[in-house]
Order: sequence, then C-alpha cells, then structure tokens
Amino acid sequence: MDSSQSPIEPPYFEILTPIGVRVRTTPSYWAKIVTLKHPIINGREDFVKLALQEPIEVRRSRSDPMVYLYYKDDPPYFLCVVARHLNGEGFIITVYRTDKIKRGEVVWTP
Repeated sequence: MDSSQSPIEPPYFEILTPIGVRVRTTPSYWAKIVTLKHPIINGREDFVKLALQEPIEVRRSRSDPMVYLYYKDDPPYFLCVVARHLNGEGFIITVYRTDKIKRGEVVWTP
C-alpha cells in the first residue's frame, strides 16, 4: 500500500469498477493529487468517480501488472484514473488528462 494511503483514514470515496474491484482514495491523498500532482483535476471528483464506474476502457499498465488505467472521454481529451490493485482492492495513484489512450493490455470495454 502506498504510505500516503493510510488504512486508518476513512475513504474520501470508494467506487466499485466494472471489473469488480473497489477503488478508493483518502481525503489527504486526494488533496495531494489535486494540489501537487494535477491541479486541473481539482473539483472533478464526480467525473473521476464516473470514470471508475463507467469507463470507456480499462487497460493494464505495461510497466506494472498491478496498475490499471481507467479511461473516460473528456473531449478533447481523455481522463485517466490510474489505480493499483492489490488483494482484490484498489487505490488511486493519480488522475490526469491525456490526448491519447496509452498502450497496454485491454482488460475491459463496454
């Protein structure tokens, strides 16, 4: 588990994905994402939740088989929610906008 995702801190939100994994984040880690990593995502929690619930595609990372990328249309971009899956549970690593879907094994499409 990422040390910043304390198991003691209650989830800020937790979403069941279409591949059957519950993905969560804590309030403190979400604050880190929207202040330090990707401020453009600030205020877009509902869209991030939707990307996890109803992605257009889910891919496995080419560099880490435990990391999954959840994509949602966000014209003219895509929103990508990056989550690590461990022992049937998941947590958000980061969230960002991108102009293309990264290469990797497709594990789910609608």
